[in-house]
Amino acid sequence: MKVVDMHCDTISEIWYSREQTGESEHADIDAPQELRKNRLHIDLEKMEKGDYFLQNFAMFVNMGSGMDPLESVLKLIDIFYEEMEKNQDKILPVKTWADIESAKAQGKMAAMISLEEGQVTKGNLRFLRDLYRLGARMMTLTWNHENDLAYPNVVSRNVHKVFPCEPVTDRGLKEKGIALVEECEKIGMILDVSHLSDGGFYDLYEHTKKPFVASHSNARALCRHCRNLTDDMIRKIGERGGVIGLNYCGSFLEEAPTEEACQSRVETMAKHARYITDMGGMECLGLGSDFDGISRNLEMDDCSKLPLLEQALEKEGFSTGEIEKIFHKNVLRLYKELL
Repeated sequence: MKVVDMHCDTISEIWYSREQTGESEHADIDAPQELRKNRLHIDLEKMEKGDYFLQNFAMFVNMGSGMDPLESVLKLIDIFYEEMEKNQDKILPVKTWADIESAKAQGKMAAMISLEEGQVTKGNLRFLRDLYRLGARMMTLTWNHENDLAYPNVVSRNVHKVFPCEPVTDRGLKEKGIALVEECEKIGMILDVSHLSDGGFYDLYEHTKKPFVASHSNARALCRHCRNLTDDMIRKIGERGGVIGLNYCGSFLEEAPTEEACQSRVETMAKHARYITDMGGMECLGLGSDFDGISRNLEMDDCSKLPLLEQALEKEGFSTGEIEKIFHKNVLRLYKELL
């Protein structure tokens, strides 16, 4: 079954492997990685085995690293296009719905640029438009650090008290964040509320009219991770016509005494899928693996294993048509509307 995944950190991991920054989620990587074949969760060979069609590649910038965010994201975008050029026999970069249709017609996979950290714009609308011109089509307002735009929902790093983590409800979008959100809607940059504070979610909702996404978040009612979505948030995304990307990270799926003890099982993913679709409708759920941004205890430990999730969804009672919506149709419907 064809796969569309709204979020992975693979390009950043390739960058880390080349720069030797020590930021990698894959501590055993000791050599530069390539997109065609690597030791990460995602490469082109594994994508073909998993029946992938489209992957959103996040240009993830860690504001805690001290690096210039705009310079960093430009380096990441350069690596993305280097890899696209080397592998054009298998995958094509896409910016528009016509590009997506063209990749499909050629029997190739598609790749779209996402931005994970709004500070890469430095709060400047000109830089936002420049990044759009370079092919970025989706953006989170924050990662895990406050920036010029907004406040995030940050998890305590005290591993002895992972759950519950308290959401930030009283701080949301800043003045520059509101201006940037409005410009994103104008130019066609899809807004992504994953990582954004609860207050920021509602500010974004009030200052937008188009559908938006939570590219890699689950249901807070089933797992009290502050990065997960409340019932009201799920309903609002669904009512607006947006999509939530199911996150495969164990600490977004189940509660345990420590983050290290959390398990990522396809059975639990299917329960989140059932809860989210019951709450927000069958059109509101897609996939947002967070592959190469997560580690530990993954039953589905690379992108070739997606049939395991398909089987778990069948056991949960989803029909073939409903699984197709989750695996690719809901996200493609959104892209057709917004791109």
